[in-house]
Amino acid sequence: MTRKQFLKMCGILGICVPFELSISSCSKDDTMKAHFNGKVIIIGAGAGGLSSGYLLQQQGIDFEILEASSSYGGRMKINTDFADFPIPLGAEWLETGTNIFQDIVNDPSVQVNVETIPDAPDRKFVNSSWFNFFETYIVPSISNNIVYNTIVESIDFSGDQVIVTTQNEQRTADKVIVSVPLKILQDGDISFIPSLPQDKLDAINNTTIWEGFKAFIECATNFYKDGFEYQITPASDGQKIYYDAALGQNTTKNILGLFVVGKPALVYISLSGNALRDFILNELNVIFSNQATPNYVKHITQNWNDEPFIKAGYMTDDADWRTVRELGRSVAEKVYFAGGAYTNGENWVSVHTAAQSAKEAIQEIVN
Repeated sequence: MTRKQFLKMCGILGICVPFELSISSCSKDDTMKAHFNGKVIIIGAGAGGLSSGYLLQQQGIDFEILEASSSYGGRMKINTDFADFPIPLGAEWLETGTNIFQDIVNDPSVQVNVETIPDAPDRKFVNSSWFNFFETYIVPSISNNIVYNTIVESIDFSGDQVIVTTQNEQRTADKVIVSVPLKILQDGDISFIPSLPQDKLDAINNTTIWEGFKAFIECATNFYKDGFEYQITPASDGQKIYYDAALGQNTTKNILGLFVVGKPALVYISLSGNALRDFILNELNVIFSNQATPNYVKHITQNWNDEPFIKAGYMTDDADWRTVRELGRSVAEKVYFAGGAYTNGENWVSVHTAAQSAKEAIQEIVN
């Protein structure tokens, strides 16, 4: 079953994508924390890495997060200067029920206050974002454990301890959680000693990772209404949609969003500057009867392929669930994986699935 088939089935049955029943079993008072008292190194401070650190913190386990860039959040990145509400340059929609926020926080004493509205088939944040949620509820308790500008080059798990080699030094731990984008592993940016099992390598190397691009255009009027969705053929090639990015926001601005992944993104990531702006406006002029250019105010773009520590959009929705499950499996009881691409195969690539994979990795470590 592919991710599309799985989500479609959930919709037919009228159920939310599963998450809620599992993370509560990893609460702060759980006796599982007595089963492991070593150190864990987490590689990557995206949703999976931050969630992993947060759950380890709740369990009282020593950990540190090594982040290659100068900031946390990964593909939850936002822009706060373009408009009077956060612009989600990456993860934008909530693809499950709103009780997910309380589940990720995993602490009934903390009241989570996040407003969302329906934006079928998902939900949309109101004057907030996934990044803001993590910034408010997850990061404060683990911020001192994040080490920035630290590029990991190799992971040696051949001995009693795991040796993580960065560009500047070696660090040791009892276990490691790899929470980097799948493209980083596919390109061999991190080497493993010994080599990962062949089934794991096949899953990494044979998985299609879509290119990723987003743009936001401020317009003088809302000539685009609800936007325009392209029918990509075959559907496995990717997705492309223009949409009302200001939907439900407390704003008077007209912001048109462009979300495009896979082969349709190639033309956008090949352009830059005025050429990219003009291409987008010309495309919009065709769709909306030449109203784009006279209504154009300004724009911003995000080319995820150009991010050195991310390198792409995300794993295709059409991946096989068995491949995804293999990506999420741990190795030698020392190397674990957390993130949108490293799940149990039921669902993948969303922020909430990255948090779910972190929970599963932590459960496996502490048990």
